Amino acid sequence: MNMKSRRRVQAISLALAMGMAAPLLAQSQARMVAPDRIQSYWIMLNTKVDADVPNSGSNMDKPGCVAVTYMIGSDGIPQNVNVAKVVPQSDLGAVAKSVAGNFRYGPSLSNKTHEPVNTYFIVPFNLPADAAQRQSIVNACKLPGYDQA
Repeated sequence: MNMKSRRRVQAISLALAMGMAAPLLAQSQARMVAPDRIQSYWIMLNTKVDADVPNSGSNMDKPGCVAVTYMIGSDGIPQNVNVAKVVPQSDLGAVAKSVAGNFRYGPSLSNKTHEPVNTYFIVPFNLPADAAQRQSIVNACKLPGYDQA
């Protein structure tokens, strides 16, 4: 292979690598938005969400919560859905991940450019009737690093 061909191959390889890295770079640079502020950017369109629920698992009947992180892409579909926190430890993380993965969003009126944002959602499970106990359980799944403004 001559020098000119080698440079052409290197240029094509670099272009392909940059094209594959762009979505990851965009995700890392996306604004981090707290769940209570997400409606300033995106409005959830779902009226109901299906979940994949296993027949059995560890601590599936205990009160708890799961925090699931994801990026709402410019198309309104959650990307890179990950279980960030499970309280108490249980097998409910997969259920919560399937819930968040099925969300669909439309841009808010102030998000005309369909800006992708990183956010998270807390999925509560088996919460008690007492409001204070419920809030205490949900608070255990809050994640740091998301704006509160």
